[in-house]
Amino acid sequence: MPMNEPPPWGKKKKPAGPEDFLAILIQKIRDAFSGQEEGPAPPGDQKPPASGEPSPNLFAGVGKILAVVAAALILQGVFSCFYTIKPGEVGVVLRFGQYARTTHPGLHFKIPFMEDLVKVDVETVRKEEFGFRTRGPGANTAFESSMATLKNSSFDRKGYDMESLMLTGDKDVIEVAWIVQYKVSDPVRFLFKVRDVAQAVRDASETVTRRIVGNMDFDYVLGNREVLAAGAKHELQDQMDRLECGISILTLQLLDINPPEQVKPAFNEVNEADQDMKRLVNEAEETYNRVIPKARGTAKQIVEEAYGYAAERTNRATGETNRFKAIVKEYQGAEEVTRQRLYLEAMEDILPKVDHVYVINKSQQNILPLFDLTRTPAKE
Repeated sequence: MPMNEPPPWGKKKKPAGPEDFLAILIQKIRDAFSGQEEGPAPPGDQKPPASGEPSPNLFAGVGKILAVVAAALILQGVFSCFYTIKPGEVGVVLRFGQYARTTHPGLHFKIPFMEDLVKVDVETVRKEEFGFRTRGPGANTAFESSMATLKNSSFDRKGYDMESLMLTGDKDVIEVAWIVQYKVSDPVRFLFKVRDVAQAVRDASETVTRRIVGNMDFDYVLGNREVLAAGAKHELQDQMDRLECGISILTLQLLDINPPEQVKPAFNEVNEADQDMKRLVNEAEETYNRVIPKARGTAKQIVEEAYGYAAERTNRATGETNRFKAIVKEYQGAEEVTRQRLYLEAMEDILPKVDHVYVINKSQQNILPLFDLTRTPAKE
């Protein structure tokens, strides 16, 4: 053997990677439990252990295992002391299973092996669908984007008839599809007050919606979905507060209200007939509003004219009577003068209306015509 070549027993083989190190560690543990040493002992030094006396290699192997376990527990405790809460989440810390505190986004510390952490997402909009299921993407973190997702998504209504079928107040069957969106407002109540908050929301929402629709007529439900949805949302929030679910109802929207598919043709015919009836009623009311006020105005005008004519005739008769009485009084005082004045006044009124005037002398037999020079000759 050359002098510069090291002996093969003077150099140990080192593990090439973590896998080799783990394999060597497992082999050492096995050797410790089987009572073997790392290397063979000299033949002269081997002494068998006494009967009933434990092997010293066994205690050494157990000590190594305990040391490894203790180190692993220490490392786990050190790494579990610190935790991070992401934006949009809150951390609920439990100490021996009992609520201790709530932490907000950031880096925090907790006592290892004594405190546990439960993370709750308080920004994501959760939703429950009734009478349909959305085939598009799920709810987003913002309320507006979630509503846009619902409008752009396609709906699958097959197999969900029992959720949407309802009975109205006038004993008609109707299909109502609606959606409830909510967020976590109290993480502690959300985790510990109700076992299944989503199921509680579904049950309470179905109860509230069915009761409201069942108290209204079919036509009212079709034409006032916004009013019904607002009332249902308010009642649902009250029930969630009484149950202490720790959630806030963002919206309850009635997406689709229609009669069942089996009665849609008959319903459309009834609806068309109802629309025709309403159209005829509106036309009749329009004619009534146009003719009746005009007739009433005309009647009132005629009555007022009659009252005016009666007052005019009465006042004129009263004036003529007073005038006649005054003339009689003057006539009794001066008969000849009064007679002459009456004659002249009468002629003054009559002569302008007469086309031809004839003056007759009592002593003459012939008629002498009077040529009126003040009259304008008639145009031919």
